[in-house]
Amino acid sequence: MTSGKFALAALVAAGAVAAACGTTAIARQDREALITPEAKGVAQTVTAAELAAWGRERRDPGALVMAARLLAEVPMREGQAGDPGAGFLTPEALMAEARALRPGDEELADALDEIVVTGSRVASGAVAPAAPSAALRGVADSPFGAGPVSTVKQLRARERWGFEVNARAGEVLRVAAIGDGDTDINLMVLDERGRAVCTDGFGDHYPVCTIAPRSGGKMRIDIVNRGAVWTKVQVLSN
Repeated sequence: MTSGKFALAALVAAGAVAAACGTTAIARQDREALITPEAKGVAQTVTAAELAAWGRERRDPGALVMAARLLAEVPMREGQAGDPGAGFLTPEALMAEARALRPGDEELADALDEIVVTGSRVASGAVAPAAPSAALRGVADSPFGAGPVSTVKQLRARERWGFEVNARAGEVLRVAAIGDGDTDINLMVLDERGRAVCTDGFGDHYPVCTIAPRSGGKMRIDIVNRGAVWTKVQVLSN
């Protein structure tokens, strides 16, 4: 199989995942809300996580190639201070998984060599690189700084963890909590009155919520480890 055929197989796999998955929780939105490149990046990261899980179940390196390609396009911050390790869902990690499925496969190696990590990796606490939407990132501030947010948290069995963000008015806010696959993860977004405006508890380890608060303001992100063992969760928001 040539590298081009690997890419074609990966695209077929991506289509299968898109048809089989798609359990994204979406709250009622303002149709005029702006969807920034950062918000689209969160959605693309979740797609990569779903595709990677699909590929692992079927031991399909082509799916992992496509997942790595999708993830390589998304800018992310490096792990925040105090995190239990850097993010585990990375293009490099997915490429290593693909290689492990077909060690010594030169055609697979060629397909992986074509992947270029174009997304900027921003050091924790640093200002994100300038972009056309630099002033429009969904999160004006959070415990991790202004958006985009990327942090990793280790959760004990049944543990609930959360934090507050200040969302920008008139802009889509997208939040994802991607687990390492050991347990199911629940995600909830609450407004400043404590009312749930979005919940994703579909029984998987990559829940995502998309909302568009017209007035912006404080929102609380709650994440729950539904399993009986500890797990790592990579939390992303624009």
